[in-house]
Amino acid sequence: MVDIATRVHNHKWKIDPIVRSLIDTDFYKLLMCQSVFRNRPETSVTFSLINRTKSIRLADLIDEGELREQLDHIRTLRLSRGESTFLRGNTFYGKRQMFRPDFMDWFEGMQLPPYHLEKHDGQYELTFEGKWPEVMLWEIPALAVLMELRSRAVLGSMGKFELQVLYARAMTKLWAKIEKLRQIDGLKLADFGTRRRHSFLWQDWAVQALIEGMGSKFIGTSNCLIAMRREVEAIGTNAHELPMVYSALARSDAELAQAPYQVLADWHEEHDGNLRIILPDTYGTEGFLARAPDWLATWTGIRIDSGDPATGAETAIRWWQAHGEDPRGKLVIFSDGLDVDKIAELHAQFKGRVKVSFGWGTMLTNDFRGLAEGDRLAPFSLVCKAISADGRPTVKLSDNPNKAMGPADEIARYKRVFGVGQQAALDVVV
Repeated sequence: MVDIATRVHNHKWKIDPIVRSLIDTDFYKLLMCQSVFRNRPETSVTFSLINRTKSIRLADLIDEGELREQLDHIRTLRLSRGESTFLRGNTFYGKRQMFRPDFMDWFEGMQLPPYHLEKHDGQYELTFEGKWPEVMLWEIPALAVLMELRSRAVLGSMGKFELQVLYARAMTKLWAKIEKLRQIDGLKLADFGTRRRHSFLWQDWAVQALIEGMGSKFIGTSNCLIAMRREVEAIGTNAHELPMVYSALARSDAELAQAPYQVLADWHEEHDGNLRIILPDTYGTEGFLARAPDWLATWTGIRIDSGDPATGAETAIRWWQAHGEDPRGKLVIFSDGLDVDKIAELHAQFKGRVKVSFGWGTMLTNDFRGLAEGDRLAPFSLVCKAISADGRPTVKLSDNPNKAMGPADEIARYKRVFGVGQQAALDVVV
């Protein structure tokens, strides 16, 4: 077991770059990248860092030179032989050769494109521009770097014994959560915490704790590198990025209305089984399901990622029933802002009505609340999103208006096209 406190105390060691592999990323990014490589390889996309928690002034906390050093290091990374063999030869979701040879040939030679970094009003403006398959792979590493540099900035003034106590308390806190969760019969839970983790070493420790503490209730991690090293399943399907970019490319309201379904039609051609999971909330779950083609009801399940999770699950159940599908055979994955009590509550509410699974994110890999003076290690909401495609702005509405993004006039247009009415605003914690 790694002595995390000692490694943190010596965090200048070159042995600890924040991102140490191109597959130190979420599995769904690689699945989406292959789909984009096949269907939209020439689309130009811009990604941008967005700090929703303005009170955390990252540019005041994080040294620009250190940030550039970490980002420059990521651009030197290439797949190792072992990583390539893992992706080419492993079985994912019961499927051999998930990643096609042409995609792997490209990925093995790929270098992440340049970044653009500026400071403005206490925040970093970090953007990435390039061909979609390349530039999309910046999202998770960029978030991991900013999150961990913030952690290092807070921890840098602590002595070795203070760090030992801090991490002992954090381990005790997480283990107490695991002890509660492992009492839940039939629970299925995965680590979804890469993008807002405290650090790579901490996420790796958390996964090892889940392996030992949860047994078969722990079904895998979204982090490809940790999945490979710890010999657990790599978990993930697709995300909001696909419908956001497809929709931005639409040239009319009619094309815009169909864009989210074209994403899934492309996905349907490539994947089956448990990879056919619908993410319906990009432009509002109610409207998405009301206009969805009948064939989508045959898909394996749905992921609830914004708004009230119980409301989203009830909406999905009614939709399946209306299409003659038995919800008890469908999978509902909850993945938004989860912690122990909410996981237990949702599992009790929906167990037996649907198959239930949980993607546990920030409160697994970055819950240091109350462990540092002034709560300076509390998690915050940082995202890196596609903001334009071929020069056209992207939009995300979500089931929570506090998560909406895009120009105001385009948000209004999307709400009209997708029939989004009044929405309940919920606090965005992470």
